[in-house]
Amino acid sequence: MKREQIFVEERKRAVLAFVNERKRATVADLCGRFEVSPATMRSDLRDLERDGLLVRTHGGATVKEKARFELEAREKGIQHSPEKRAVARRALEHIEDGDAILLDTGSTTFELAALLGSRRDFTVVTNDLAIAQLLEDHPTATVHVIGGVVRKHFHCTVGARAEHFLQGLKVDKAFMAANSFSVESGATTPDLQHAEIKRRMTAIATKVFLLVDSSKLGKSSFAQFAPAGAIDCLIVDAIPPDEARALEAMGVEVLLAPPGPEPQQEGDGA
Repeated sequence: MKREQIFVEERKRAVLAFVNERKRATVADLCGRFEVSPATMRSDLRDLERDGLLVRTHGGATVKEKARFELEAREKGIQHSPEKRAVARRALEHIEDGDAILLDTGSTTFELAALLGSRRDFTVVTNDLAIAQLLEDHPTATVHVIGGVVRKHFHCTVGARAEHFLQGLKVDKAFMAANSFSVESGATTPDLQHAEIKRRMTAIATKVFLLVDSSKLGKSSFAQFAPAGAIDCLIVDAIPPDEARALEAMGVEVLLAPPGPEPQQEGDGA
C-alpha cells in the first residue's frame, strides 16, 4: 500500500468518525474540515457508502444505523484511533532488528506494521493481507503470508490451510489483537475460525503480546483463543487498577500506553 493510498484511507476513516460523531454532515462541512474539494469529498462518501459504512444524502451523509455482530475491518480502523496508535508505539519498543515476529490481523496491529520502517532485517508472519501489502516495499523485511481462505470484508485468511501453514514455525514474538479481553474470559473473538487461527498463532510464539484499546476490556465475545494467563504482556491505553493487579498476579505484564502527542516516525521504510 503506497503512502498516497494510506493518506486517502486515513482521511476516509476520519470522515467516517466525523459523521458518526455528529450523526450527519454536509459536503460543505466536510470540505471545510478536511480541506479537500467537493469532488474529492463526494468520491470519499461514495466509497464509504459502497463499503456499507454510511448513507449518502442530498448534499452530505448520515450514519448507518444497522448494527452488525462484528464490525468489519474498515469500521474497526476508525474507532479509537489515537489509543490504537499509542498502543502500537509502545509495542514497537519490543521489536528489535533481526526479530521474527507474527502480526495478527487487526487495526492496531496494522498501526504497528506502519511503524516498522525504523526496524531492519526482521521477518514477519501474518494472515493480514493489508499488513503484507504495507510491508511489501520495506527494504529489509521478509514477509510470509499465511495461506488459506480469505475472510470477506476482514482482509485476512482463516481455515485449515492457514492453520497447517503455521505447523513447524517458531517466532520470537506474536502481536495479537482481540475483539474483547477480560480476566475471566481471556482474549476472545466472535468467529470460531478466527479463534482457531489465533490459537495456533499464540502457540508458535516465544512471547505473546496482546494489543487492545481500553474499550475492549471487561468484555467477552463468542470464542476464546487465549486465557488471560496465556498472555505474556498486555499493552493497553488504560486499565482499572484492580484488573491490572489481577493480571499481574497471573504473571501477565501490563504496559500502559496513554494517548499523547504523536512523535515523528523514524526511518523511511514501510
